Amino acid sequence: MSSDQRSQGIEACDSSTICIWRFLDGRAGHRNQVLGLTDALARMARVECHDIDVSTTLRGMKSLLPGRLQSLRTLPRPNVLIGAGHSTHVPMLAARQRFGGNSVVIMKPSLPLFLFDLCLIPAADALKRVRGNVVITEGALNRIQRSKTLSRTKGLILIGGPSSHFVWSDEAVIKQIRAVIDSNPSIEWTLTTSRRTPSSFLSIWEQSRCRGQMIPVEQTGPDWLPQQLTSAGSVWVTNDSVSMIYEALTSGAAVGVFTLEKIRKSRVAKGIDSLIERKLVTAFSSSQTTGSSKQSGHTLDEANRCAKLLMQRLKLQEEKIASGHQRAA
Repeated sequence: MSSDQRSQGIEACDSSTICIWRFLDGRAGHRNQVLGLTDALARMARVECHDIDVSTTLRGMKSLLPGRLQSLRTLPRPNVLIGAGHSTHVPMLAARQRFGGNSVVIMKPSLPLFLFDLCLIPAADALKRVRGNVVITEGALNRIQRSKTLSRTKGLILIGGPSSHFVWSDEAVIKQIRAVIDSNPSIEWTLTTSRRTPSSFLSIWEQSRCRGQMIPVEQTGPDWLPQQLTSAGSVWVTNDSVSMIYEALTSGAAVGVFTLEKIRKSRVAKGIDSLIERKLVTAFSSSQTTGSSKQSGHTLDEANRCAKLLMQRLKLQEEKIASGHQRAA
């Protein structure tokens, strides 16, 4: 700890504890990725997490203004600073410059990669050059863990909504849902929507009288989906909902993807095509005769993998520091 940090009253966490500052921008998807990594770290070591909201006074370049980091002086000195979302990048780097620690950015940052200590970037972002501080991930990180209690008689259907990548159609989605449900009469189906799902979809669904329990997203909490994914052996997702596809894959379920027409050949669309080509998911078009999806047999455990790599880096740093102290003595 520097004399400047001591004068600011910043104390380090207990030596056996990893102190983590989590930079959050208020977006649920970004928060889910940050929590996925910190939850994984907590399964491997003792951690102490402090959440920093950057949605107001610390957003983007505002964090560089005089006095904006003053509120962080009362926190224990960080070992790791983690952020997801463009508005967290500058505040995280400014805090690292002042208070120390290792900066970890989740997803491709808006700033040069070399500015961060570790970059966890989905393969879909297609980096032209992979640096030593970059780890390529299979999809976005999430909080889901592989389940040992999946049931063949429980199914889950996750419904997205209009996006810039696919042409949304209430009728097309409901037609595919009906085909899957009718082809699997032994499965008890639960359906849920997302915040992008149009109200028209629920109206048409009610009129369809299709079998299955519909639970709108407004009636679910942050732990509802993780709980469902511990038991649903079969999961179908609309192809616009990329994060939910990877959450379902992480649980170990057999995952199927409902198909919607592409608007353009975006990286998101290409990423879904890659999952289908590698047989990690089943596309509806290839399952119409049975309406069944198949388990890929591929273990997806990205949050734990990234946490282990980060722990290794922290351990190497500790060993270098200890070695330096021994030489100085």
